[in-house]
Amino acid sequence: MNGVHDPMPGGDTADTDDTTDRPASGDHGRQTSEAHADHPHSDDAVNDPARGRRRVRAVAAGITTILAILLVWFALIGPNEISRFSLAALLRIPIEGLILLAIVVMLRVTARRIVAALVGVILGLLTVVKIVDMGFFVAINRPFNPTADWSYFQSAEGLLSVSIGRPKAILFLTAAGVLGAAVLVFTPLAVLRLSRLAARHRATSIRTVTALGVVWILCAVFGLQFVSSAPVASTSVASLAVDQVRAVHAGLTAKQTLLKAAADDPFRNTPAANLLTGLRGKDVIVDFVESYGQVAVQGSSFSPQIDSILNTGTKQLSAAGFSAKSAFLTSPTFGGISWLAHATLQSGLRIDNQQSYNDLVTTDRFTLSDAFKRAGWRTVADVPSNEKSWPEGKTFYNYDQIYDGHDVGYKGPNFSYAAVPDQYTYSALERLELAKPNHTPVMAEIDTVSSHTPWAPLPRMVDPSQLGDGSIFNGMPAQGQSPTVVWRDANKVRAAYSQSIQYSLNALISFVQTSADKNLVLIVLGDHQPATIVSGQNANHNVPITIIAHDPAVLKQISGNWQDGRLRPNPQAPVWPMNAFRDRFLTAYGR
Repeated sequence: MNGVHDPMPGGDTADTDDTTDRPASGDHGRQTSEAHADHPHSDDAVNDPARGRRRVRAVAAGITTILAILLVWFALIGPNEISRFSLAALLRIPIEGLILLAIVVMLRVTARRIVAALVGVILGLLTVVKIVDMGFFVAINRPFNPTADWSYFQSAEGLLSVSIGRPKAILFLTAAGVLGAAVLVFTPLAVLRLSRLAARHRATSIRTVTALGVVWILCAVFGLQFVSSAPVASTSVASLAVDQVRAVHAGLTAKQTLLKAAADDPFRNTPAANLLTGLRGKDVIVDFVESYGQVAVQGSSFSPQIDSILNTGTKQLSAAGFSAKSAFLTSPTFGGISWLAHATLQSGLRIDNQQSYNDLVTTDRFTLSDAFKRAGWRTVADVPSNEKSWPEGKTFYNYDQIYDGHDVGYKGPNFSYAAVPDQYTYSALERLELAKPNHTPVMAEIDTVSSHTPWAPLPRMVDPSQLGDGSIFNGMPAQGQSPTVVWRDANKVRAAYSQSIQYSLNALISFVQTSADKNLVLIVLGDHQPATIVSGQNANHNVPITIIAHDPAVLKQISGNWQDGRLRPNPQAPVWPMNAFRDRFLTAYGR
């Protein structure tokens, strides 16, 4: 072994050009061999399968650790609203993480694993809640209610199906389910992995906890924050857990609270002779215009176009002998779930979730439709987009007649969610109820849904004399924009919403203007504001309400500084909770 060449493992030889500081004969071959063996780029490293596998495992372990840190970090400080996502919002210090780290480094192996697994499961559940919250905030501007909101997932599937097609809806919901399952599985695994890493580097972990703990205390004391309502000293996951516990507790006690409120009703035993005396002989329509919110008439880029429709409509109705008064109501819902608004207006109770609705319809609460029926009106519900049975229409609202899409003779096409265009809905109600000679006065709740999300495609106004069975609308859906095209661009969504409201209001104005019913009284209101993509972040729940009548005496009985003589309420118009309407209405028009 006194030459330049030394046999290498595997029979290979290594050459060297090094002629300076050459070691003594006998040592050179060994040192050269050892140098090659330790060099990361030597042929030895390349050709040694075991070493290559170790390097791959090391890289994979590093990537896995980084992913585990990111997942746990999001679980600890990630926001539950998409609008609150920012780099600054993620650069916070979670006190829950520091406490967990301090605990696991002090525990023995078995206890550490149990604690890490339990915390991982809790964090996984809370992360799923955050993800669901994101969808709820986008759709209805509030977080998910763990006791009352499960039924909305079925409604979401139906809405997605009519908006983007059933195959895409199934794909989307499947992906969401897989994501939720992955979070529930991988979050506990991530916490377990990080707890082992922390225990392995106990001294470093303790120093890290101590340093960040001091920083957290200082930030908490001085209220330091990077962005609005995102303090550096984070307690977000603990707050989310507390909110969920409170929501569950509130849900468990909500039924008794609602039943007690429903039973406390000063109008239940009002004699028929004292009910609605100021509306005797009138045909009264309660018209819920889908997604007709305050954003439609105030403070948006598209409100001037809608205001123009309302201002022109005011003049047209005035020429036809009709007057109006307007105000605002605060809806219990936002972005959807319209039946909660209907139940709130009718019952005089705030119904803001599905569980409350389910509990309400089991009671004998005195509704507006009950009041009209007791006072001698024929009561009607016109819900043309209903495809399923609606038993509470008979058992709770006590309607004499319920019309759905199968009962109004419509032979035209659907427009996404809207099974029947608004213009036809008004025409059918006129034909089926209001135009009958010598008919009993009618009270009808009518739900017009051409302005329902996804706001595309939309019908066009046609000559009322040409409505017929609705076949005149054939071809219009294909000529309009598809939901998939519209919903790729937020500006297109807002434009489509504006066009839908304009259509719905034009249909309403045309119906009133051409009506031969001089005893017509309309209560026109929105059910809720449109979704956040249209209303914007932090939008209120206010919706316009307008009372339209041909008889001036009807409007004279309204008190409370309503906007006089116009279909459009201005910013100074009064605002009341929607659940206050029933009592105010029965008081204004009864004895």
